[in-house]
Amino acid sequence: MSQSVVIIGSGLGGLSSGVILAKNGYDVTILEKQPQIGGCLQCFKRKGVKFETGMHFIGSAAHGQTLDKLAHYFEIDRSVRLHPLDPEGYDIVSFQGERYKFAIGREHFIRQMAEYFPKERENLEHYYDLVEQVAHASSLHSLRHTETDAALQTEYLLRSINDVIDETISDERLRNVLVGNLPLYAAERDKTPFATHAFIMDFYNQSAFRIAGGSDNVATALAETLKRYGGKIYTRKEASEIVCDTSKALGVQTTDGTFFASDIIISDIHPTQTLRLVQSPLIRPAYRQRIENLPNTIGGFSVYLRFKKDCVPYMNANFYGYTQKTAWDCEKYDQNTWPKGYLYMHFCPEQPSQWAQSGVILSYMHFSEVAKWVGTKVGQRGEEYEQMKREKATKLLEVVSRDFPKILDEIDDFYTSTPLTYLDYTGTIGGSMYGIKKDITLGNSARVHHRTRIPNLLLTGQNINSHGMLGVLVGTIVTCSELIGSEEIFRQIQATNQN
Repeated sequence: MSQSVVIIGSGLGGLSSGVILAKNGYDVTILEKQPQIGGCLQCFKRKGVKFETGMHFIGSAAHGQTLDKLAHYFEIDRSVRLHPLDPEGYDIVSFQGERYKFAIGREHFIRQMAEYFPKERENLEHYYDLVEQVAHASSLHSLRHTETDAALQTEYLLRSINDVIDETISDERLRNVLVGNLPLYAAERDKTPFATHAFIMDFYNQSAFRIAGGSDNVATALAETLKRYGGKIYTRKEASEIVCDTSKALGVQTTDGTFFASDIIISDIHPTQTLRLVQSPLIRPAYRQRIENLPNTIGGFSVYLRFKKDCVPYMNANFYGYTQKTAWDCEKYDQNTWPKGYLYMHFCPEQPSQWAQSGVILSYMHFSEVAKWVGTKVGQRGEEYEQMKREKATKLLEVVSRDFPKILDEIDDFYTSTPLTYLDYTGTIGGSMYGIKKDITLGNSARVHHRTRIPNLLLTGQNINSHGMLGVLVGTIVTCSELIGSEEIFRQIQATNQN
């Protein structure tokens, strides 16, 4: 008789864990409190136009690359279509109107950056190679089971991004350009490890794509794979307790009174939220306190744009605009200096078009700005909250219009969200963009292990390993390896991609 697994949460970590285990004969049940599955993969529609909320673009998905192999293993490449971003400039970074493009591939990346900074070519070569070496030092990120450089990986997990880049690059402006995509991981000066930067940069240096029709297609495709292997998903099923005896977890109780007995439980929700569901003395007070006190990344304020018909040419790149000369310290703002920076992107429709229907502008926002509305419901937070959002949207659009002078005339309507919205829909603490913060000043205490003191309770999701599509899937492999073994998962991935 197969072992039963209950997974709390249907984000990317929960769905992908479910697929791996179902493919290996486990009886998988996923419980999702929302009506819609997907977590950060969720999309929404307004007046027939679709918007993305979290997973806006991905990398390393060209044929034979890491994410492509994983997509084939998870069987989502059958229905998920990708649209490549501009290989000559998939990212554009602008400091006070001065623009720089990031090209894909070693030769193109170095050539493009060397055109802006001709004296830095040799340093750029060293930087690019270092990024690649650090990213590939992890066997999980490269899907090469026996090839891990633990020493190199550890060194750059303990050194900050700015420390390494300052040592590698001479030109101060180039140093700032190379970290121009900081909003992708909410990095902070002297805190975020260079390894995080390396994983992100290597991910997109190989290739960059948008998901045609929206990232919820990934969630739908994973759910279809799960069901093919006998797995089940229940929506509107909120976990209220992980029931334990003196030695292990017995199952999950939901708010509607249903009890799901299980041999193994995997939590895809924030570790802090997970521990609040557990009453067992197996979880020691010191561990609870450490997890409760871990800092989370900053939240975001989003303005979702619905454009006038056939008015805005589709922008096949991501645009990072800054009102200052650096991407650092955008999280350190007050009402007078916000926003110091923003990320602007267009939604990729199901059928390619020369015109964009919708887009999104993201900027940092501290949860403290919306904390007084905690406990209110979406759409029912009151006029003061709505007025605050309108004022922030107006201010953000004013800053964006400096880089895109026509944008105010091109918008038919816009919608907004805050960290409070994100908290309600994803359950992440403080509405943080990327969960628990990677902080070298906290050492090992900042890391959350996939195992807990309850032997059959495991953790998965963006807080285990790292965030982003590849980061979460790598964390999924780590979690599922506890039950199947990493060598067997690697073997299956390789075997699937040989067919």
